[in-house]
Amino acid sequence: MITTSSAMSHPAPLPAPLPGTPVLEVEDLSVEFRTPKGVVRAVNGISYEVHPGETVAILGESGSGKSVSVQAVMGILDSPPGFVTGGRVLFEGRDLLGASAEEQRAVRGPGMSMIFQDALSSLNPVFTVGHQIAEMFRAHLGTSRKEAKEAAIELLDRVRIPAARERVNAYPHQFSGGMRQRVMIAMALALNPRVLIADEPTTALDVTVQAQIMELLKDLQRDTGMGLLLITHDLGVVNEVADRVLVMYAGNVVETGTVDEVFSDPSHPYTEGLMASVPAVEDKGKRLQPIVGTPPDLSRIPSGCPFHPRCPRRVLEGAPPGRNCRDDVPLLLPVGSIGRASACHYREEVLRARRTGTPA
Repeated sequence: MITTSSAMSHPAPLPAPLPGTPVLEVEDLSVEFRTPKGVVRAVNGISYEVHPGETVAILGESGSGKSVSVQAVMGILDSPPGFVTGGRVLFEGRDLLGASAEEQRAVRGPGMSMIFQDALSSLNPVFTVGHQIAEMFRAHLGTSRKEAKEAAIELLDRVRIPAARERVNAYPHQFSGGMRQRVMIAMALALNPRVLIADEPTTALDVTVQAQIMELLKDLQRDTGMGLLLITHDLGVVNEVADRVLVMYAGNVVETGTVDEVFSDPSHPYTEGLMASVPAVEDKGKRLQPIVGTPPDLSRIPSGCPFHPRCPRRVLEGAPPGRNCRDDVPLLLPVGSIGRASACHYREEVLRARRTGTPA
């Protein structure tokens, strides 16, 4: 934990959450963008919880609404054109969407913090990395320049940047991509947040550096007990670090559950498609099975199940009442074990077909 002089005045610390209660609750969150070409429904009523020490991953293709949803949670959505049109974001029981701008700012940093995917564009090129980290302490805690710089050095060392005392005076362009991402992590951890949101934290990094960054986040999470909300399209990263996963498609959560259950036994055809598109050692020599087509335009989301135009298991002709994939919107309903849910009219049939090897 980063410490500062006890003689300094600073805001009272946030109260610790009750044991077993979520630190972050997102309830029925909806976001839309109002553009000259029409309304883009980017997020459509998603809900989830993050508990202390837990890693929740939001997984999906580009354009599925992952990043927009967490921008709304953090209160940094560009408005206009983006608007939160429904739902609640509860941080330790307090609704952030109904809070004032000042109250939201007070939560950012000591409550929730965020790592963005492009570290170079997120860091100011005209200030040293030490200055940018130190400003977190000066702005939120009123620390002196000397104390803030020492705290910045401690953070750089904590995220395993070699020779932190010398490199604290370096500029962002003097760091590699992986080291810049470590600087971003240091800034995000400066005020010991309860929840860390990592939006594609390993994008554009090579495989070895990706593994190092994710290992670093896991170690820091273990040390601090913070909840981690991970936004990614990388199934390998999710499989390695996450406890639970939400699979998003066209602004909707289409499947959720523990990573082990969802990855080993998906109950939604979209999740099946994601699993089949990833190469595996045991499938050497076999052709991958890509998901046909492309994600829909969010200003013209298909009727019924938004995945039905690409779904190999869709039922159109002769479908039972209320289960026509083209016309009837599927709800996110329980399937399998407690805590699992799937937004597919034929979720039970998909599970049964996978387990028995018969057509759904």
